Amino acid sequence: MFDINNILRENIKNLVPYSSARDEFKGEASIYLDANENAFGSPLDKAYNRYPDPMQYQVKMRLSEIKGVPARNIFLGNGSDEAIDILFRSFCNPGVDNVILVPPTYGMYEVSANINDVEARKVPLTEEYQLNVEGISEAIDKNTKLIFICSPNNPTGNSINRDDIETLLANFSGIIVVDEAYINFSRQKTFIQELTEYANLVVMQTLSKAWGLAGLRVGMAFASEEIIEVMNKVKPPYNINEASQQLALQALQNTDLVNLWIKELLAERDKLVLKLKDFDFVLDIYPSDANFILVKTTDAKGIYNFLVGYGIIVRDRSKVELCQGSLRITVGTPDENQKLLETLQLYK
Repeated sequence: MFDINNILRENIKNLVPYSSARDEFKGEASIYLDANENAFGSPLDKAYNRYPDPMQYQVKMRLSEIKGVPARNIFLGNGSDEAIDILFRSFCNPGVDNVILVPPTYGMYEVSANINDVEARKVPLTEEYQLNVEGISEAIDKNTKLIFICSPNNPTGNSINRDDIETLLANFSGIIVVDEAYINFSRQKTFIQELTEYANLVVMQTLSKAWGLAGLRVGMAFASEEIIEVMNKVKPPYNINEASQQLALQALQNTDLVNLWIKELLAERDKLVLKLKDFDFVLDIYPSDANFILVKTTDAKGIYNFLVGYGIIVRDRSKVELCQGSLRITVGTPDENQKLLETLQLYK
């Protein structure tokens, strides 16, 4: 049975969070003399002299409308990477606790574990890129605090079997993080709908992929109110800057355009897969629920270097476990995809 107090670090239980000027006053005022800001403005066309909303209320309310989740169940971070790091700092005692990773997967889970001096226990995916549930269960001990599952998975592109994730959620006393950075491109439904069912579930999403806002660095975590309260207590007071909040809010009004892009991208992905299969050096193309494809080739490094020579950059994943000989190729615009295919025709 999940009890947040059983896995929360003692120092975090007793932590008194920093109280900012904007935490202490709610509402609007005509004169702000509380935060030592520059009252004259900013040397820009738009003024950014005031500190941003520390809890990003307007952005969360708009996300609440889109996602169907109460704002109190939403955490916003400086990219999903901040949410990952805060989970480590909140629940994992350095040098004592461990987390479980299921490679091949997103590399920042392991980087954050190393930064926080937390053991990362690896239970590789199966040959079909699915969870080894039995292996994960055997790797869990009393100090296992987090399990990270990326679905659709990066770099493989496939969605993880939903029943396997639910089996772990029902039987693990720590937190399971389901990273859905690519969920907008997937046929699978989001795990956000399961938040009321599983108190130990954290779902991460991002505005970096389908929403095209990678440069703004806005990541999302959805979880129970008690987990979100912990994350808000640990985060820096003003972790999302004012420009990112304003632009994110503006972008979140354009759902129709984003949905149109997603539809076009998925059509381009299907066309790209069909064309790539014609090349002799392509051995396999794995099914994808993301905006990229994993392509197994006869010479990943050689093809990568060849494309670099023409100014085309893909990702060589050939040194990643279970991805030997593979390139990860992001689906581009129709023109970009065509240029890629024309260039590959020159490869010998």
